[in-house]
Amino acid sequence: MFFEYYKQLCDQKGVSPSRAAEDIGLSRTSVVKWKNGSVPSGATLKKIGEYFGVSADAILREGAEAAPEADVTFDDFTYALHNETKELTEENRQKLLELARFFRQEQEKKGR
Repeated sequence: MFFEYYKQLCDQKGVSPSRAAEDIGLSRTSVVKWKNGSVPSGATLKKIGEYFGVSADAILREGAEAAPEADVTFDDFTYALHNETKELTEENRQKLLELARFFRQEQEKKGR
């Protein structure tokens, strides 16, 4: 769960979840939403990552440590795709994944 990793990051930095949110420029209400299972938007994930010195990818993987030399960033499209698909059923997520693979294969056939 996102909040568990966020809390872990806060503990490591020695700040409360609410204090960290305020430092980032977010409201305490955000923390309550995360505690109840919500996941922040892409722009917010980026801010959180910058505050804690971890990649947004590591945050999304909920607990995976970002390699120090890794500089993983998501573009606006990737954030938007994540936000639009996070509430899809598992069946629809699999269909979307199959569709993306199909598009990639078609692109490779055309040599692009």
